[in-house]
Amino acid sequence: MGNGDTLLNAVVGAVVTVLASFIPFSPVLGGAVAGYLQKEDSSTALKVGALSGAIATIPFLLVVALLGGVLPFLPAFFDGPGAFAGLFVVFVIFAILVSVVYTVGLSAVGGYLGWYLESETDL
Repeated sequence: MGNGDTLLNAVVGAVVTVLASFIPFSPVLGGAVAGYLQKEDSSTALKVGALSGAIATIPFLLVVALLGGVLPFLPAFFDGPGAFAGLFVVFVIFAILVSVVYTVGLSAVGGYLGWYLESETDL
């Protein structure tokens, strides 16, 4: 951990994000840890924060993939030709995209805040 070890700092931030996922805006906390550990300039802190958010979405995507095994069987539960199931798939894809943008964006903001905390304060 430390200055210049971008991937390790991003993984540490992602672990913090996943472990603190019960807290609202936990990606900000994970990104802040990654940005604080990076100790370079603000653009690098933004990048390591965003990378931390991208890594933190992997467990979420794995859970969605496991639950996605149910989607082909949804038309059997409805009387119609499966149009509702198709609409449900579109909704799930949209929800996944929104959650990934939420996590990566807030982690990037957290990366900047962590860099600011490290560079502008005496903590």
